[in-house]
Amino acid sequence: MERTASPSPARLLADSCLAFAPVPQQRNRADGWTAETQARFVRALEAMGSVGKAAKAVGMGRASAYRLRDRPEAASFASAWDRAISMGRTHQYSIAMDRALNGVTTVRVLKGGAIDVSGGPDMAIIHAALRDEATPPYPAKATKETE
Repeated sequence: MERTASPSPARLLADSCLAFAPVPQQRNRADGWTAETQARFVRALEAMGSVGKAAKAVGMGRASAYRLRDRPEAASFASAWDRAISMGRTHQYSIAMDRALNGVTTVRVLKGGAIDVSGGPDMAIIHAALRDEATPPYPAKATKETE
């Protein structure tokens, strides 16, 4: 059976809103922030909405990700980062709201072999999400005063 190479992460981002110009490496290091690692990091940000988790997922550190972002030639990467993290946080918010509204089924085996199945909406999560104005899941809409 013939194996075909999967498309590189950079190619997967090429036609998306997450496309960016990779930050050039200062030194050639296989374990550094290569163009491929940067693309995988942006994809991980989109999926996870967390810099620390995304950096860990690609085998890098959170602090080194921020150092890369702060470089003068990283404007395109920083823009993709911002879009990806916004998309990731929106996705995570949607998952949390789904779990809050529809609940999660919990199965417990009690002493004596009895089984307890419970589930249902979690109103505490709903109230916390609606109350938390500090980190809205969606970008604020522009108003005439802010335009």
